Amino acid sequence: MTTIDDALERDQAIPDIDWHVFPAGTERDAFAAPSGALARVRLGDPEAPRVVLMPGVAGSKEDFVLLMPVLAAAGYRVESFDLAGHWESVQAGPAQLDPPRERYDYRLFVDDLVAILEDGTPAHVLGYSFAGLVTELAVVERPELFRSLTLMSAPPATGQVFRGVKHIGPISDMSPHRAAGLILWGIRYNLNRTPPGRIAFVRERLAVTERACIDDVVGLMMSMPDIADEVAAVDVPKLIAVGEQDLWPQAQHDEYAARIGARVATYPTGHAPCETAPHQLARDMLRLFADAS
Repeated sequence: MTTIDDALERDQAIPDIDWHVFPAGTERDAFAAPSGALARVRLGDPEAPRVVLMPGVAGSKEDFVLLMPVLAAAGYRVESFDLAGHWESVQAGPAQLDPPRERYDYRLFVDDLVAILEDGTPAHVLGYSFAGLVTELAVVERPELFRSLTLMSAPPATGQVFRGVKHIGPISDMSPHRAAGLILWGIRYNLNRTPPGRIAFVRERLAVTERACIDDVVGLMMSMPDIADEVAAVDVPKLIAVGEQDLWPQAQHDEYAARIGARVATYPTGHAPCETAPHQLARDMLRLFADAS
């Protein structure tokens, strides 16, 4: 069995990789979601228990390239997909809905996630950052589709969630377009000092992802409904997984975890444990899955 030290050592030994490349055996398709065709990847035994990994704003399914094989090797069917308006799902969006709408909203992302979850057995679900908010809305609406819930680096807040972000909280009340611009500027100029292979892929992805989509999602993050009590009432195991240098302070994650009845796992990394601490994250997710069973 992998020990805590083994997981940490494996994570510290991760080299710079080509983030386009999924593990051997990964299946690709386009899932017909309400908002359009979503690029999807799946790995592992089709008959195994499901894990669905949902990326955040400006992200993609490739964010889980390192996490997917660890969970699949542990006996799970692991899936991820690009959000509407993002990367290889850029053609999906509100214009494809029936009837069409003009803006990306929570309803669009929740309906797409629910459709993914309905395409198989109930799943262990991870929501990354913005997607954590979407998964919370979905678990309250359709709890029977969830076996567990992991919120990875998700905003531990409601309403205008950026108010709690380190350093920029006091100046976070700006237009969604301007706030999105600051976020994208930080990503493009690699303020987090990610390795060359990673930042090259991120910049390639940003060149494709729709700016209007990013603006709308940032606006959604400024208006998250307070459903924490409803999330707490859903009887599935919950985990909040964050890095020590996450955007939101650790105390805020701890307070939110207590409110929704979640366990907390903290890693010596930043906002993306799936990239920099996948073995430690997988270890804690597998413990959560065991609780669900």
